[in-house]
Amino acid sequence: MSRALADILLKDKLITPQQFQEALDAHKSRGDSFIRFLINKKYVAETKLLQYLSQKYGMPAINLAKYEINADIIKLVPVELARKHNVIPIQHNKGTLVCAICDPTSVLSLEDIKFRTRLNVEAVLTTYSSIDVALSKYYSNSNMMVEAVSFFQKSKEKGAEIDILRPSAIQIESGAETDKDAPVISFVNNVIVEAVRKGASDIHFESYEHRSRVRFRIDGILHEIATVPNEMRRALIARIKVMSQLDIAESRMPQDGRIKIKLEGSEVDFRVSTMPCLFGEKAVLRMLSKGNLQLDLTKLGFEAKPLEVFRKGIYQPNGMVLVTGPTGSGKTTTLYSALSELNQISDNVSTAEDPVEYNLEGINQVQIHKDIGLSFAAVLRTLLRQDPDTILVGEIRDLETAEVAIQAALTGHLVLSTLHTNDAPGTVIRLMNMGVQAFLVASSVNTIVAQRLLRKVCEKCKEPSNVPMHRLTELGISQDIAVQLKLFRGKGCAACNKTGYKGRVAVYEVMDFTTPLKEMVLANCTAIELKRAAVKEGMRTLRMSALQKVADGVTTLEEALAMTGAD
Repeated sequence: MSRALADILLKDKLITPQQFQEALDAHKSRGDSFIRFLINKKYVAETKLLQYLSQKYGMPAINLAKYEINADIIKLVPVELARKHNVIPIQHNKGTLVCAICDPTSVLSLEDIKFRTRLNVEAVLTTYSSIDVALSKYYSNSNMMVEAVSFFQKSKEKGAEIDILRPSAIQIESGAETDKDAPVISFVNNVIVEAVRKGASDIHFESYEHRSRVRFRIDGILHEIATVPNEMRRALIARIKVMSQLDIAESRMPQDGRIKIKLEGSEVDFRVSTMPCLFGEKAVLRMLSKGNLQLDLTKLGFEAKPLEVFRKGIYQPNGMVLVTGPTGSGKTTTLYSALSELNQISDNVSTAEDPVEYNLEGINQVQIHKDIGLSFAAVLRTLLRQDPDTILVGEIRDLETAEVAIQAALTGHLVLSTLHTNDAPGTVIRLMNMGVQAFLVASSVNTIVAQRLLRKVCEKCKEPSNVPMHRLTELGISQDIAVQLKLFRGKGCAACNKTGYKGRVAVYEVMDFTTPLKEMVLANCTAIELKRAAVKEGMRTLRMSALQKVADGVTTLEEALAMTGAD
């Protein structure tokens, strides 16, 4: 937009054609801003330019140096937006954000800020030099660092301590401010403490062109927690690699590791994954807190009939029980709960996992290492020579693993595993698409479970919700039942971070792979036909299960519809 403003100055004869050409040449050769070049060359006086633009565009002009801007207002416009558009937010009142700009022709800049902040934006004019000073003052790296670290200082009062459990244990107090504690070390450890206390399932350290940020996944939704200067990002990743015993010199390839800490008397495991991105490495820490692991099938969210079908499947002497769903849908918890119930002194229970997420006493767990040839298929073949009764395969990803798992199921073993499919009937088609023959699927699979996690309505701010009758009838709910339904929503409070949701509950679609369904598979039926037949036999779909949670007041109608597909 700097070129557009220079054109206007030329047209109104505030600069000469020769001066314009000089600015154009500087822009082409060095990428200089047209207006900044003209100001630096003293072809245009900043104060006169400000007066001219104010009169021409009917916009108020201010002396930005006289404003002391509140930090909460500065946070409304992220640093990359402020620097990209040369904008400084100065006031916020009743949904309107007042921003100081230096180029009134930059309409798209204001639209971008309006879109990103979701606020009405009004502009006032100031000088280019004032904007530069304000950007340096309010968006400097030192200020960003102070803001990022200070966010976590509230943890300090609770006196939390982290023990990194390895041969040379390191103990760091949360919120420590002593001279010997490096800022990066304090920051990373305080992030971990805050994530544990907020009940986050994942921590994301992300690097972008103009900034880096930290996000927590809480109840399935990512929330931005802090922004940190780019100069800090390499040190952050290096610290995480040191804690998880990864190669700090390797930044071109993904790496996986683990961190085990002791916090306030309880042990917490983190699965660590680093990945090279365009502007640096990204690290994701997935929290595996054994204290939060629910190993009781009756408390996972199963309804009575689906739980009966699932238990029938896992208590078969042989065959396969498959659990499907997207990443983070709770498949591991369901399988571990099943293993916990099957873990008897009379049985040999073994697993092949990548990675081993939780250590279960009495179960032989094997970690997959592809780089040395220890694949799922290789471990499965070995486990079959270990006199197993029950085998868990972390995931069936390819035809080789599927074939070995099926052979195990057909030779007197119970096999539990996971796949990534949308629903239970689709799992059968997925196996055949991998290359497994239909008769092998029909003869080996006992039960298939699809699942999702729904956010629960916050009990602290729960209130009745009015849903139009036509919306309920569109979902197949009869008018008689719809009239009696009491629906709820979360108003939003401090306990749920103003989201209206707190915690999650699982919903299940359990398909008993009966003889009639197997005959349909052998007759090359489609997934849709298989699903219709399963529903006729009594299978409750994910949508049905989710709507039951709505009727029970556990979740909202919006959440149920968003997380489950139409039947």
